[in-house]
Amino acid sequence: MSSISEIAPVKTTTNTATDALTDSPINTPTDAPPNAPENTHANTAVQEKKTFRSRVSVLLTIFILAAFTPAILSAYRHGSGHPGVYIIGGVILLTALIFTGMRYTISGGKLSFSLWWIRGWSVDIADIRSVRRSYNLLSSPAASLRRLRLDFRKGAKFPFMLISPARERKFIEELKAANPEIAVNVPEKRCSLWRVWDWDI
Repeated sequence: MSSISEIAPVKTTTNTATDALTDSPINTPTDAPPNAPENTHANTAVQEKKTFRSRVSVLLTIFILAAFTPAILSAYRHGSGHPGVYIIGGVILLTALIFTGMRYTISGGKLSFSLWWIRGWSVDIADIRSVRRSYNLLSSPAASLRRLRLDFRKGAKFPFMLISPARERKFIEELKAANPEIAVNVPEKRCSLWRVWDWDI
């Protein structure tokens, strides 16, 4: 019988797969790349404040002056010192200030109206359904007969509104940037001498 010392040693094996896992470094997201910068230009047109003056209709100005013509002639016959001269002059000056002071501002998803430094109404551009051409003579914050009609959704502050912004193509682009769902029906028409209602300054 062989001795115990002659017994061959038993060869032990280790789990190499486990050692490989424990010895290999673990990839942790500690060095994750910084977040990509946000697209700050996506809503630039909405965030920036855009102001448009109102166009002034030549024909509408002529109508107003014609309405005051009899009073002007009467005051002229009574002399320059007649109180009517100052009253008529004041009315004409006030009308000129109103016409030249109308402003439409697009900012923060809202369309607002102001007269010089006096702030007026403000509406949500998201409530506007459509924009179309109009020559409606209804009294409105517009100094031109060549107007834009803004139709609003049900439940909005106004059912519709008439305005006359200068650079109206740019104005419509700014509205569409804030609310792409606005339907636009403003055909391009070349100005002609006989279309006196289109004369603007």
